[in-house]
Amino acid sequence: MADDDDDARPWEPPFAGTEVDHVLGALDRLRTTFRWKADGLDADGLAARVGASTLTLGGLLKHLALQEDHASTARLRGDPVGEPWASAPWDDDEDWELTSAADDAPEQLYALWDGAVARSRTRFAVALAAGGIDQPTNLTAPDGTHASLRRLLCDLIEEYGRHTGHADLLREAVDGRTGEDPPPGWRPSS
Repeated sequence: MADDDDDARPWEPPFAGTEVDHVLGALDRLRTTFRWKADGLDADGLAARVGASTLTLGGLLKHLALQEDHASTARLRGDPVGEPWASAPWDDDEDWELTSAADDAPEQLYALWDGAVARSRTRFAVALAAGGIDQPTNLTAPDGTHASLRRLLCDLIEEYGRHTGHADLLREAVDGRTGEDPPPGWRPSS
């Protein structure tokens, strides 16, 4: 990729950088690709399903918003995750974020995901500045070992990798959109 493409593709990870640059770059590239796959759809598009699967792009927007907020609060510092997650009826429906998305307007789903990603970026940037990628987090293993911040970020990369693949299939079924990356200069429209 030519250097002049960097401004047109701000989601592209650095070609050469620090470990933190690469981890955050990989996460942001997946976030951007996922958002592009989900972008610009109405309620029917966000509720479309493929085959027997119950997954929808709207459900994935809400699920990944939860993952962002959970990783950057409870798992990072042990802080409460906040609304709408705190008062969700998890005891009645452990997949509430996936199933309840059908009741949300597209604008709500996009705003929920966009807001969660913005909060997560800020919280992780503050944590990285304060203690680096090797610092222990609140997430612990059964033996009491604390996960590093690197582990939390890699877990989010894994979560996005899995669900961006789902989003590829769902979006193609909705309107035929395919591709690995957004086109140069792309910005969310919704």
